Amino acid sequence: MVTKNKQRDKLKSSKRLADFLEKTGLHKKDFSQMVGVTLSYVYNLIDESIPFSTRSATLERIAVVMDINPEEFPEYRIPQEPLIVDETIEFLKEKQHNKGLSTVQFLKAFPRKKRIEIVDIMRGALPIPIDWNELKLIGNVLEITDAELYPYWENRVKDVLKNSGMNLRENAGLVDSIFECAENYIKNSSN
Repeated sequence: MVTKNKQRDKLKSSKRLADFLEKTGLHKKDFSQMVGVTLSYVYNLIDESIPFSTRSATLERIAVVMDINPEEFPEYRIPQEPLIVDETIEFLKEKQHNKGLSTVQFLKAFPRKKRIEIVDIMRGALPIPIDWNELKLIGNVLEITDAELYPYWENRVKDVLKNSGMNLRENAGLVDSIFECAENYIKNSSN
């Protein structure tokens, strides 16, 4: 009896994925690139020729693209990798929501090779980019001004410096100078 229920749940996950792809018109190749799997893997999941994934990272990526919680998949288990709870990611999600963009629409605004990185950022497996231009690319898609985005970038860089061993308090003058120059550069380059 338990085996039949598990098989039914797996069929539901495969069917749910197939329905999502059909409903959104998302090509299986685009989906495979967003999730970081092969195209044949996606076809095998949909055709139910292999069991639905139980790998946390894969299920979380699928859930992000489908705009659902990974817990909605019966195959989902507690994540193996730590998730980053980041106010910047919450800010980006709020901007995406306010702009009325589905996750698929949001992801399609990026080059294909960049989409899986964006998925991993949105699921909390990667921090926001430290590279201003990379973060600005996300900001441009969500129509976030430099002034709104800058404090999040500054906090991210400070975290990197601190985690690399810099005592921010002891080096306050240097740190303040770095960010004053960065802020001026960003203001002048966006004019």
